[in-house]
Amino acid sequence: MAEERGHFGSKLGVILASAGSAVGLGNIWRFPTEVGKNGGAAFILIYLLFVLLLAMPVMIGEFVIGRHSRANTVSAYQKLAPRTPWVVAGLMGVLSGVLILSFYSVVAGWTIDYSMLSLTGQLSGDYDFGAIFGSFVSHPTRPIIFLVLFLLVTHVIVARGIETGIEKFSKLMMPMLLMIIVLLVVLSVTMPGASEGLSFLLQPDFSKVTAPVVFSAMGQAFFSLSVGIGCLVTYASYFNQDTKLVSSAFNVCIIDTMVAILAGFIVFPTVFSAGMRPDAGPGLVFVTLPYVFNEAFSAMPLLGDLFSILFYVLLLLAALTSSISMHEITTAYIKEHFKMSRERAAQIVTGICVVLGIFCSLSFGPWAEVKIFGMGFFDLFDFVTAKFFMPLGGILICLFVGWVMKKDVVREELTAGTTISPALFHFLLFLIRVAAPVFIAMVFLYELFGEKLLG
Repeated sequence: MAEERGHFGSKLGVILASAGSAVGLGNIWRFPTEVGKNGGAAFILIYLLFVLLLAMPVMIGEFVIGRHSRANTVSAYQKLAPRTPWVVAGLMGVLSGVLILSFYSVVAGWTIDYSMLSLTGQLSGDYDFGAIFGSFVSHPTRPIIFLVLFLLVTHVIVARGIETGIEKFSKLMMPMLLMIIVLLVVLSVTMPGASEGLSFLLQPDFSKVTAPVVFSAMGQAFFSLSVGIGCLVTYASYFNQDTKLVSSAFNVCIIDTMVAILAGFIVFPTVFSAGMRPDAGPGLVFVTLPYVFNEAFSAMPLLGDLFSILFYVLLLLAALTSSISMHEITTAYIKEHFKMSRERAAQIVTGICVVLGIFCSLSFGPWAEVKIFGMGFFDLFDFVTAKFFMPLGGILICLFVGWVMKKDVVREELTAGTTISPALFHFLLFLIRVAAPVFIAMVFLYELFGEKLLG
């Protein structure tokens, strides 16, 4: 069965595919937004701490479950803990993958539209970008066309398989993504007035650190790496036995964090150069930044057009690398559980996500008044996955690896292809067993109850 399932062909493929799963819109959109709202450099330092203490242990746990089981995220729990309720953790991952991909593809479709607007020069000029964005997202058909296009591209890559599809395209897209980031950073930091943005990112002001800032950093570290829903359980089931799990997880965290921080170096020098505030919030990418690009590059409009084009293409690449892994969670499950071809399984997943994605897109326009528990489809899917499935999935992964799987099995997986000291092994086990579940539970409670928890 292992041969039929496919596998990654190289260690570089493992790193780039896993990093691609982690790197997404959360790095380039949500991270600068959170940094802007929470005071800059101090938030980043706290975020880095939680990446190591919170997100990385969960990632290692997913790697252990995936490679040891050599199965999709549902079958993994069935194989490792048969006839127990642990399979619920895998089923949550499959459902999360479908729901996230459905609303995520809506936003990814927006990036396609804005890439095209940039290419045709329609984001250069004296426009009301808030009105442009509102008109686009509320349109009954235009956003749907782009979300379907995005899902079809994702489908083609996943349907091609592991080595010739996911790995091959990860090796192509991740270097492209990193090259665009470096070019945009160079353009951004050399603009007049960029030094204020650099200070915001590099000079921590710990007087701005409050309990909400700490919780936001903790939550961003967890969600940025896309852990807790089974993406990396599925990917790790395709790892070779000589893949070093700890160093692979560390390398993925480094790449993911580097992309997020470099996104800050793109956004904030540009924002400060244009004389605007860094805490623009969720509208930063599609409303504020077009104004910023026009203001910052007013003397060099062609350079501003290039910056805008590269930025939205960067967003699109980041969205695609993550969408592939979310698609693969459910594709692998359907393929193996129902014993059908990968192509057929991928078609089913794409079809489901197209339908649900249309519901999410219409919730900004014709179905804006359709509410479930007071939320439209887009907000509902986001709320259920981000506030419930992802944190609960992360807690269950840690508890399963730390307390259900045998310690010798975990040690065997962590030391395969390498050696780690007993002290490091026990420290990692402590993080997986105790620290990470406690931290995630704190984020879970804070996200649900907010200030009431602190009061």
